[in-house]
Amino acid sequence: MPPATVDVNDALVRRLLRSQRPDLAGHPLVRVANGWDNATFRLGNALAIRLPRRAEAVPLIMHEEAYLPAIARRSPVAVPVPVHAGRPTPEFPWPWSVVRWVPGTAAADVDPARRGPAAEALAGFLRALHVPAESGVPVNPFRGVPLADRDAAVVERLGDRERYPQAAALRALWAQALAAEAWDGPPIMLHGDLHPGNILLADDGGLAGVIDFGDVGAGDPAVDLALGWLMFDAGARRRFRGAFGRAVDDDTWARARGWALNLSTAMLSNSDDNPRMFAVGELGVRQVLDG
Repeated sequence: MPPATVDVNDALVRRLLRSQRPDLAGHPLVRVANGWDNATFRLGNALAIRLPRRAEAVPLIMHEEAYLPAIARRSPVAVPVPVHAGRPTPEFPWPWSVVRWVPGTAAADVDPARRGPAAEALAGFLRALHVPAESGVPVNPFRGVPLADRDAAVVERLGDRERYPQAAALRALWAQALAAEAWDGPPIMLHGDLHPGNILLADDGGLAGVIDFGDVGAGDPAVDLALGWLMFDAGARRRFRGAFGRAVDDDTWARARGWALNLSTAMLSNSDDNPRMFAVGELGVRQVLDG
């Protein structure tokens, strides 16, 4: 993981709350995630705090604050709606957010064989999310762009024969994805980082919520459909696609498989210190090879 530029700890968060939201400063505070970009703390029972841990993550917090309210209004499941936009201070130089806490168990912590009940609901969430983007919605240079833009990175990763003994088969699948017809519709609103770590499940295995919208942007919806391989086995993946009906054609599905290959290899190549995300990448590669 990239190193943090600022040490985001409990004491710092308490001081930020006391200065800007003293009404919340006395609530219990527990760190629940320390990701590549943001640190997340649960605040009491109903709220959470997200703070950038490095400068590159600052736009991600700002994008969540800008676009999550509209997404929440049309989402059929819970998302972490911002309730307070924190201001920079001399001690913490970046914006930060207080958001609604979304309860549930991360799908990354659930056996893949038990994730299937969420397939149709996740398709429903994406149907609600994937509307034409308004002017000004950012384009993430790594997500939702033409697959050819990611070719050099994928080819470089697959050059690691020790890590990818299946490299020849993966290169052939990547070539198939590149040959699919490119997205020619309007830029679509995207989550941009849909994987099992950002999907929350209820006790019965159904979908409880979707979190971490820092990569929200506009582009090809196939990047979000890559979840079919990152999240599910073959049977659940068929149900996931089937729930879209004619809204997802064969070329879009082929590009989605290419995005799954790209994202899975990115996780495998960069998560040696993060077993959870390494496991997501391993599953994704297996499922991509399985079809």
